[in-house]
Amino acid sequence: MKLQQLRYLVEVERCGLNVSAAAEGLFTSQPGVSKQIGMLEEELGIRIFERSGKRIAAVTAPGRIVLDMARRILSEAQNMKRVGEDYAAESSGTLSIATTHTQARYTLPPVIQRFVQRHPEIRLHIQQGSPTQVAEGLLDGSADLGIATEALDRYPELLTLPCFQWAHVVVTPREHPLLAREPLTLAALAEYPLITYDSTFTGRSRIDKAFERQSLRPNVMLTAIDSDVIKTYVGLGLGVGVIAEMAFDPIRDAQLVAMTATHLFEGNTTRVGFRRDNWLRAYEFEFMELLAPQLTRPMVEATLKGEGADPGL
Repeated sequence: MKLQQLRYLVEVERCGLNVSAAAEGLFTSQPGVSKQIGMLEEELGIRIFERSGKRIAAVTAPGRIVLDMARRILSEAQNMKRVGEDYAAESSGTLSIATTHTQARYTLPPVIQRFVQRHPEIRLHIQQGSPTQVAEGLLDGSADLGIATEALDRYPELLTLPCFQWAHVVVTPREHPLLAREPLTLAALAEYPLITYDSTFTGRSRIDKAFERQSLRPNVMLTAIDSDVIKTYVGLGLGVGVIAEMAFDPIRDAQLVAMTATHLFEGNTTRVGFRRDNWLRAYEFEFMELLAPQLTRPMVEATLKGEGADPGL
């Protein structure tokens, strides 16, 4: 039995039982993958996959057990490598962070600046995507830490911890008639074309739920994943924007006005997540504490062991 064979098993399942896709993802040949899986099945004396002709059709009952074990073995093998890296070269390594545009653009720059000043030899990789893509990056091992507001806490394989809370603000061009509607109401907001986030980004679900509770239908005429794009179109007079408060800068966005909306929309919590079965390197603990000072190493380790509760905010 070889680790390579276990990788082939897991990749085939991840690719929806498509051996060709798995081979492509592993940079090898389809016959090679099939041969190694067949050799493993022969060694174990069971069928891991059910076949229809030359095509894999399903996972057998014992195959499910083997796949679960394979994932654990591969995870522990990766952890052994991470332990070695942690103790052999604490000042070097790679940290891959998956996050959304808003966090990468507005939250992370000062955190990354401080981290790089402390660890100039560590290579950072920032990958941006939707909250679901952030979670998938953690699950498939392409990211070490994930930072997002939505989705991360839906996956039991991940441990997620709250970093900070934030609110939405309503942005309009200067002299917009909505600025005279104080206090601002959802009914007043619904009178104007709305420009805000895509349905899975940056607390959009809280915006939708607020209108639903008052049986209002907002005129969402444009959505984007990028706060700067939203502000650009608001500045062109195409509508009123709803964005994350950290995305508004009174100096940089001098052509716009931000209106408080804490009374309209529920607050949001940005969370950091990682795989529960991953060995966390020292500098990963340090990055989390730079991001959210309450996330000290003892607190995170206690939560991982089940000895501490979600720290909350």
